[in-house]
Amino acid sequence: MKQKEQEEKEKEEKEKEEKEKEEKEKEEKEKKEKEEKEKKEKEKKEGWFFINPAGSLYYNWLFIITIPVMYNWTMIIARACFEELQHNHLVTWMILDYISDVLYLADMAFRTRTAYLEQGLLVKDKKLLLERYISSLQFKLDAVSMLPTDVFYIYLGINYPEIRLNKLLRITRMMEFFTRTETKTNYTNLFRISNLVMYIIIIIHWNACLYYSFSKSIGFGSDPWVYPDLNDPEEPEFGELGRKYSFSLYWSTLTLTTIGETPSPELDSEFFFHVLDFLVGVLIFATLVGNISSMISNISAARVEFQARIDNIKQYMQVRWKVDKELELRVITWFDYLWTNDKAQDERETLRYLPDKLRAEIAINVHLDTLKKVRIFADCEAGLLIELVLKLQPQVFSPGDYICKKGDIGREMYIVKEGKLAVVADDGIKQFCVLGDGSYFGEISILAIKGSKAGNRRTANIRSIGYSDLFCLSKDDLMESLTEYPEAKGMLEEKGRQILLKDGLLELDPSKIIPETTEIEEKVNRMYSNLELMQTKLKKLLGDYSTSQRATRERIAEIERLTGEVVAEEDLDEEEKEGGEEEKEGGEEEKKGEEEEKKEGEAEEKKDEEKKEEGEEEEEEEEEEEK
Repeated sequence: MKQKEQEEKEKEEKEKEEKEKEEKEKEEKEKKEKEEKEKKEKEKKEGWFFINPAGSLYYNWLFIITIPVMYNWTMIIARACFEELQHNHLVTWMILDYISDVLYLADMAFRTRTAYLEQGLLVKDKKLLLERYISSLQFKLDAVSMLPTDVFYIYLGINYPEIRLNKLLRITRMMEFFTRTETKTNYTNLFRISNLVMYIIIIIHWNACLYYSFSKSIGFGSDPWVYPDLNDPEEPEFGELGRKYSFSLYWSTLTLTTIGETPSPELDSEFFFHVLDFLVGVLIFATLVGNISSMISNISAARVEFQARIDNIKQYMQVRWKVDKELELRVITWFDYLWTNDKAQDERETLRYLPDKLRAEIAINVHLDTLKKVRIFADCEAGLLIELVLKLQPQVFSPGDYICKKGDIGREMYIVKEGKLAVVADDGIKQFCVLGDGSYFGEISILAIKGSKAGNRRTANIRSIGYSDLFCLSKDDLMESLTEYPEAKGMLEEKGRQILLKDGLLELDPSKIIPETTEIEEKVNRMYSNLELMQTKLKKLLGDYSTSQRATRERIAEIERLTGEVVAEEDLDEEEKEGGEEEKEGGEEEKKGEEEEKKEGEAEEKKDEEKKEEGEEEEEEEEEEEK
């Protein structure tokens, strides 16, 4: 009966699971359909084609549009100054000119479909993209560069390619391509130098063309400063196109590099031209020297900083403590290994400028697969693995260094990134096995599983054969991560017990799980683990306290600001009230003063009347006496 009931329950559970799966599948299908509809609606609004400015398509297009820009910047001036160049290849120039015009026009259309970032989101709306491009300065420059100036060929003739100088306004696209390439390439300094040299060559090329044209306007061979006479029978090669350009380029290079060794000018116009060339040459020389010096300093900055570290350690070992020479040699060879293998750079210092999200993604991309290979972490949830990945610390061991020794307390586990480790006997000579890339050890000891015959002690001696790169995960970091994943902690301990059981290292007798000889040590370990948990909780509490303190400070500041405004208004009201009361008191005092003045006046009048009465009485007495 019980078996039947269990079978029925199992069937019911299976049916429920199947129903739940079907419902989930339906929900997923509905979500996908909704997402597809939303995508279609967005595509209708945004259009079926737009360009991400951070994508490869945009960069490739910049490379394509840079070609006609370079063509116009080099060949228009050359064709305008050297007539033979224009005549001899006229059809070729016409084809290349109109191909560049087509690419310029396509670039304008490309710009109207280039998205842009606004508040971190790509704006893809057709109208907004078009309005933004039309309202920009770049559209005005592009429009001027597309003006049909070739119409003037009808009036001036085909020998005036300088009417196409408006095509030079697209230089911003070439500069944008160079800046993008500089950020993408791994050879930044080399690219900067080559880019600078290219700009200098273009300036020298333009100056050579202008020198030849200026000599033509003065007259070939009229003085030693200008280009020699084309019809000189003694030097007929000066009439050839190749000699014309090479001589002009040579003169331009000597002048702009301030080397000199050219004939001195004789006419005023020649003096002015020469002075301008010298000024431009000084600027070129200054920028060239400044850029190259900064590039060289950037290249050697890392080496200088690293060498300073070595010098400080050498001074510390030799002068202050007089360390043994053998140990000193090991330290120096360790530094050499770091530098030659590009491991001298501090990862934390390099990644500290990145936001936490990108830093976590880099760590996951590099270390997550390695951590999944560890047996106890194979089935852990992704959140715990990500936290552990962020806590992995790289360590480098020299040849002969012991990573751990038998009997040591295990507080870390190690994953071999690169190198060879040997499991050796106590004498350090006999080798039992060799651990290679991707190997790991110490994962059981950091869990401190009850019943382990070895406890949390190391069970083997492991030594580095050569230079080895390892990743270290400490027990503190593991426990800190497991405080937020209590279920994972139980699962890891269960896996650890199974591994110990397979290896015969788990004590099954309950009476022997905690021997009397190790009882104190186990208690200390428990206290240590409890202390670690308390420390992690205290850290979190301190973090929460600091954040809450900041929030309360901000709230108090807002309250003070608001109350300050209210108090200020109340103070104004009180001042007005006090002013009114003072005015009332002043009026009452004035009234009292007036009343007192009246009383004094009345008293004086009474005195006068009394005096008059006394005078009248005296007069009456005198009259009576006379009578």
